[in-house]
Amino acid sequence: MIRLILRDFEKIVCALLFLSMTALGFVNVVVRYGTNLSFAATEELLVNGFLLLTVFGAALAARRGEHLAVTMVHDLLPRPLWLPVFLISVTLSVTLLAFSAWFSWEAMMNIRRVGMRSYGLGLPAWYYQAALPFGFGLIIIRYLQYSWEALRAGPTRIVPHV
Repeated sequence: MIRLILRDFEKIVCALLFLSMTALGFVNVVVRYGTNLSFAATEELLVNGFLLLTVFGAALAARRGEHLAVTMVHDLLPRPLWLPVFLISVTLSVTLLAFSAWFSWEAMMNIRRVGMRSYGLGLPAWYYQAALPFGFGLIIIRYLQYSWEALRAGPTRIVPHV
């Protein structure tokens, strides 16, 4: 059971987020048209849900090798250049993701320091930001997992076309 959760963590989070967001949107529409009232926090929750869905979806795509990639140059390279170009690509990608994790951590700490609150529910705004550094770290782990498998398969591996 734990192995399933660790292997499919992003899928579970994305499914739960999407299900929750769909239910919340549906309930809001029913209440709005049934009573002429609206849940003020719905927009806040949905926007931040989409943010989390994007980050965890990116982790899922990175694990499966379906992240955004331009492979034209890679495909035209002779085989001896495949490994150095691949390693440079992995290094640059992990560096960018690490900077994103660091920046989102700093942004969260800044929001926490100034005491900003959300507009709909009045919660501390850093609650919504807290999952981003974790999400970027998860993308790094999943991208490295995929990269390790790609290295073991070598230059003849099949790159998924998205």
